[in-house]
Amino acid sequence: HKNGHKFDLEERTTDFAKRVIRLCNVLPKNFVNERLKGQTVGSAGSMGANYREANDALGKKDFLNRMRIARKESKECLHWLELIEEAN
Repeated sequence: HKNGHKFDLEERTTDFAKRVIRLCNVLPKNFVNERLKGQTVGSAGSMGANYREANDALGKKDFLNRMRIARKESKECLHWLELIEEAN
């Protein structure tokens, strides 16, 4: 636990998804932002959901598969956030 901070990835991924939702709620409404918001919120939420599913995996193979999916979703979310930054 670096600097005495709790390292709870379930909590952190949920907090991240909530922050993404708050960001998307304040973006101007236009065609580009509406497309970007849906993709970004979806990937942010899926990242945490897959991490939670990994924690309840039935075996090592299932765990690793869920973790790979969560990692892919995090990369996808970063992509959409970069596009939001460019568009706004």
